Amino acid sequence: MRSELEPTTAEWRQRFETINTFMLDLDGTVYLGDQLFPWSLPFLRKITAQGKQYIFVTNNSSQSARYYVEKLTRMGIPVRSDQIFTSGEATRYYLDKYSFARRIYLLGTPALEEEFREAGFTLTDDRPAAVVLGFDLTLTYEKLRRACGLIRQGVPFIATHPDFNCPTPQGPIPDCGAMTALITAATAVAPKVIGKPHQEMVEALCAKFDIEPANVAMVGDRLYTDIAMGRQAGIMAILVLSGETQREDLDGSPFQPDRIAEDLGEIAEWL
Repeated sequence: MRSELEPTTAEWRQRFETINTFMLDLDGTVYLGDQLFPWSLPFLRKITAQGKQYIFVTNNSSQSARYYVEKLTRMGIPVRSDQIFTSGEATRYYLDKYSFARRIYLLGTPALEEEFREAGFTLTDDRPAAVVLGFDLTLTYEKLRRACGLIRQGVPFIATHPDFNCPTPQGPIPDCGAMTALITAATAVAPKVIGKPHQEMVEALCAKFDIEPANVAMVGDRLYTDIAMGRQAGIMAILVLSGETQREDLDGSPFQPDRIAEDLGEIAEWL
């Protein structure tokens, strides 16, 4: 069944036709786990044929852009590393924008550590400029102890994204937001959070790709990250019902999309 919110009004159609960049969430929007949705590749081909661009935007900071390029390539999607944007990259942009010294204490996976080192950061617990928490699948008590000690000393605390759970085929697992809650409970210090839905994610995206918010659409399956970011940043927010959010979840939600589509295939019909 197709969405009842067809783009029929002249005002909305005019706005939609100005979109030249689609920011696309990944899991639940383009694929589910390791299974590519059948409508995703035709949608991307149609965007390309019309001279528009797409950028894959994810809060998952446990993996590098290289990982997503390899995964999408295996699925048959043509993609370059510069078309992948993670909350980890947005965090590095934030640190540079506000002139943090390139010495940080990082709680992250080896993949995230490698990306920070390649960007010129020194990872250390000796007088760091910030404590940065990512989605750390290698989190240990010792890492937590050191991080809490530094934060209590006044070292700025930054988290790559707010998600409490990460979906997996086996069910949800604790994500960065849950780890943040633990540290905040121990230190009484809340972090600066960078990823979706926060404005810093959009600022970093627009700066990197030299795009204007008025010409951008955010497409995703989560109200509290994808849609919230779009609405708060003043960019078009399109909800797809192919992932986490169901139509009944919109009742009472403070984050309402500009348009609802069953999936990327329906959006392709709008183009």
